[in-house]
Amino acid sequence: MPRARVPLLAPAIAAVTGAILGGVVAGAVAGAYAAVAARLMARRRAERARTDHRAGQLDLLAAAAADLRAGLPASAALAGVCDDRDDGLSARVKAAVLLAERTGAPLASVLDQIEADARGTDRARAAAAAQTAGSQATAWLLAGLPFGGIGLGYAIGTDPLDVLLHTPVGAVCALGAVGLQLAGLAWAGRIARTVPAVGP
Repeated sequence: MPRARVPLLAPAIAAVTGAILGGVVAGAVAGAYAAVAARLMARRRAERARTDHRAGQLDLLAAAAADLRAGLPASAALAGVCDDRDDGLSARVKAAVLLAERTGAPLASVLDQIEADARGTDRARAAAAAQTAGSQATAWLLAGLPFGGIGLGYAIGTDPLDVLLHTPVGAVCALGAVGLQLAGLAWAGRIARTVPAVGP
């Protein structure tokens, strides 16, 4: 199955399975949780791809500077460096080439500075993202507390899932809890995303 279809199919499959096994409320809850999980996995995969691509572009930039020092023409040395997937870096390289052409500045040295600055920015943003990991972990811990409550209910001899899934009041409580959990996770994710993993 193509990865692009997973975020669409996983919630539907989970919702149908939950509805068959536990009723409409169980289907809605299972579909919501599956949607969050699928979206989170897709986002992490995309972020990893962006980070890997940027690291590759910076490696190519370092190699281009070395090629320029070895006497290779700029057009050949910069072939394939900084494509449109990293617009900020690409714009800086184009500006460096234009500066070198107009003023005679050594392009290799300018590229070295761009690479060093970009790597420093990435390290700073990675450190800032690591600082938000604690709040993310807290949000996930709080989102998981209701499952502990359900387990506690079974431990004292009641059947909380029967109440949550098969009574009107329980259904309202279950759906409200899922809504609040998703809102809390979205809020924590928004806070964490204020510091992007890669930058210009």
